[in-house]
Amino acid sequence: MKDSGIKWISTIPDTWNVIKVKYNCSLKGRIGWQGLTTDEYIDEGPFLITGTDFNVIDGVINWDSCVHVSEWRYDQAPEIQIRNGDLLITKDGTVGKVAIVTDMKDKTTLNSGVMVIRPTEDTYETKFLYYVLKSEEFWKWFNYINSGNTTISHLYQYDLNNFCFAITDKEEQKAISDFLDKKCQQADVIINKVKEQIEILETARRALITECVTKGINEKVDLIETRYSYLKKKPFDWKIKRIKHIILGIKDGTHGTFERLDEGEMLLSAKNVFCDGIHIGSNESLISEADYKSIISNGFPRKGDVLLCCVGTVGRSCVFNEEKAIAFQRSVIFLRPNTEDITSEFLNYALQADYVNAQEQLMINKTAQEGLYMGSVKEIRISIPSTIAEQDEIVSYLNKKCAVIDRIIGKKHSELSILEEQKRSLINEYITGKKRVKEYA
Repeated sequence: MKDSGIKWISTIPDTWNVIKVKYNCSLKGRIGWQGLTTDEYIDEGPFLITGTDFNVIDGVINWDSCVHVSEWRYDQAPEIQIRNGDLLITKDGTVGKVAIVTDMKDKTTLNSGVMVIRPTEDTYETKFLYYVLKSEEFWKWFNYINSGNTTISHLYQYDLNNFCFAITDKEEQKAISDFLDKKCQQADVIINKVKEQIEILETARRALITECVTKGINEKVDLIETRYSYLKKKPFDWKIKRIKHIILGIKDGTHGTFERLDEGEMLLSAKNVFCDGIHIGSNESLISEADYKSIISNGFPRKGDVLLCCVGTVGRSCVFNEEKAIAFQRSVIFLRPNTEDITSEFLNYALQADYVNAQEQLMINKTAQEGLYMGSVKEIRISIPSTIAEQDEIVSYLNKKCAVIDRIIGKKHSELSILEEQKRSLINEYITGKKRVKEYA
């Protein structure tokens, strides 16, 4: 083994080398001024691949979810006219999803959030680079180049061009890819079973919450019809109000960039917000006290505020119960309820209901962005019991019921994390040569 000279790769076999993307690949994406709007989506014509069309488990494109665009839009950008065998990666929204194009049904182009990677030299197998981009080798590099960036993650073409990765001859690359195909398929069977179990539990939780925050817990209450497609009925004495009319304030996290430190105050993001509260890991970003004070100087968040994820897992929410304010990135929105109208706890449960999620999805689809904005959130309609006492009664009931489900979900998530970490480690060991397939050992 020899030192690769790259921090995130460490040692590699003596016969392996390190290469840079820009000397071996071409990267192409849709130019900014060519950006598409949802008004241009049509029912027939060339396919348009967006970040939501990636099947991340199988590493392929889900053609059934793709929208279509005009022939003119397809012809406008010949450099991103897609071919079977192309390697794609998302650069916006959920960054780093990868897929290899197969079974292309018709002409196909890309939305602005996706790049295509094609070989310019006969140095690598596409499937091998696919596994590199799914490995810790890539993510350690990505986190390293973003270590001082507190804004929403973005994979820039310039940065990816300068990404370095370990490589062996093409025969061994193919052997490694074939081996990982087999092993990852076996791992995915187990991972998918756990994910299905979590999805069933979360669906049951949402159904329970939706039932209680739209109808209450009195089975004999009289329901009346509403004029909203996402909320057919409500108790006769409940009011439907937009969020902007039941809050005292709304802010989002910092849009700034701050130096990361070894010691200091935490800077969290949407990945830390869960339905049962704030989850803090052992490797959170730390910033200076001065930067921390600057971020929280607007008075948000404080105890009792409701935190809403507006990027990533959109719609996930919790009540902020910390005595001390915590700095957050812009992927989190803070809502300060007017407690004369609605309690923090009831608003939090309402935000987790299906009818609110339906409104959020309509807003996201209209903007063609994988996220929510404060202006949109303020327009969300909430069905509210007429008295605080009834809200408290519903919250108490849901707290007891959800606690049981949450404990089971928590155990399943822990199990899933272990399985996914084992898979990532397996990929990383073989694509950096720490372990070799049998015929090359």
